[in-house]
Amino acid sequence: MFPIRDHNPSGRTPFVTYALIALNVVIYLYSWPLEDTPRQLAAFYSDYALFPARIANGFHYEGLFTSMFLHGGFMHLIGNMLFLWIFGDNLEDEMGHIRFLLFYLVGGIAAGLTQVFSEPASMVPTIGASGAVAAVMGGYLLLYPKARVDILLIFIIIFKAITVPAWLVLGIWFGLQFFNGITVDTSAGGVAYWAHAGGFIAGVVLTLPLWAKRGGARFWRVTDGHPPHPDAKYGFARSNVPKVRRRK
Repeated sequence: MFPIRDHNPSGRTPFVTYALIALNVVIYLYSWPLEDTPRQLAAFYSDYALFPARIANGFHYEGLFTSMFLHGGFMHLIGNMLFLWIFGDNLEDEMGHIRFLLFYLVGGIAAGLTQVFSEPASMVPTIGASGAVAAVMGGYLLLYPKARVDILLIFIIIFKAITVPAWLVLGIWFGLQFFNGITVDTSAGGVAYWAHAGGFIAGVVLTLPLWAKRGGARFWRVTDGHPPHPDAKYGFARSNVPKVRRRK
């Protein structure tokens, strides 16, 4: 299952969210041709990816920043940008444009550092916006635990969209990252589960001051755990094509 949209449009245009999505897409399109030349791709990653062993040995700190704008494939990019598009606008609306941008970057760096602490000797390149996006998800969960989110359930050949509260889908997602981080060996490559979990926790912690400023638990009572905007109503638009009766 994965989220496809929420029911909570933001109150103002999320310029930073759109800009981050655009920047990630542009950088991926730049690196895309390199996938056909492994040597050039390896050199590109060597310059811009995050290598935990390098950070642990005290150099190449810029990889903590640059790595969060790289992606290892089209589906990797689409998945991260979908999550950012769904959850980023409301958080940007609540924080403001500049604070949200700083939140996103600090969350991504915290996710990278978590990956370094989990595998300090690893020379496997770590790339992707997942850690920063996980921070956005953590902040969203703290502020809007009852927001309505549509998820797509896929079971073999059955596809069904259902609406669930944000705490359920985000809580399950975080639980899976934490569980996989404990049980899955990623020393030879794979998903950076600890970066996801670390980014998520960082997002919650970084959002705590804003949540407290809004009144803490009282903020939840006032908003009922939803973004302070009317829910979007989705449905099929009525067709303008006239009906034609069949001749008998």
